Amino acid sequence: MSRALGPEAPAAPPVEPEHAIDEAGGTTAQHAERASVDTTVFDGVRDRATAIVARYPQPRSALLPLLHLVQHVEGHVSRAGIAFCAEVLEITTAEVSAVATFYTMYKREPVGRHLVSVCTNTLCAALGGDDIYAAVRERLGGIGHEQTSADGTATIEHAECLAACDLAPVLTVDYEFFDKQTVESAVEIIEALQRGEKPHPTRGAPLNDFRSVELLLAGFFDDPAVGGLAAVAGPSAAEESLRGARLAEERGWTAPPVPDEGGSA
Repeated sequence: MSRALGPEAPAAPPVEPEHAIDEAGGTTAQHAERASVDTTVFDGVRDRATAIVARYPQPRSALLPLLHLVQHVEGHVSRAGIAFCAEVLEITTAEVSAVATFYTMYKREPVGRHLVSVCTNTLCAALGGDDIYAAVRERLGGIGHEQTSADGTATIEHAECLAACDLAPVLTVDYEFFDKQTVESAVEIIEALQRGEKPHPTRGAPLNDFRSVELLLAGFFDDPAVGGLAAVAGPSAAEESLRGARLAEERGWTAPPVPDEGGSA
């Protein structure tokens, strides 16, 4: 015995799982999260972001300087900054976060007016770097690694190496070098910063502040907002660093020739 069936009910539209990968290379949940973050704080630098991206044949290659631009605006890489980079480059927030958490120059907590980095690697430590770090910490109120003084003057960090072993012990303020430091000279630098002064580095460009330097690192070297080209002017090499090269030139020393692929010189 047969039974007549009524009209077939229309099929329900498929529900896209949150983990499905879309055409933009991210999941539905990731793009929804990005869209929910307020990035209007960066509206004033969108033209700068566009200029950064235009430097590269592939937009995603612009991520590193774009993160420096974010730090110029907010003093760190915030959740909004990550969403902004992902939006500009049309990549996922996970991809941006993977880069922002890999490199130590990108800070996940707000930095003070200045970033003070004290080298505590082998040679600097042997010559007093640990004592300098302890004294600077104490002068800033007993704060620890990647913490900021209560008055907002500076964030301190210990650096594994600042690539100035011939001038050890060293510290940097906003990535500018203060060479051959002692506990006393390092504390004097911090006290000057607390007074609102900008002591001149041992070498390199005049001292500015962390956010201004971030604009330079984003590639805007001649921007009037950070002092124009004068902001990156100044000798960066020290006599100690050049001594070996000068001796070689005076005495006619040359490096041995590089062997070819067959093993002969």
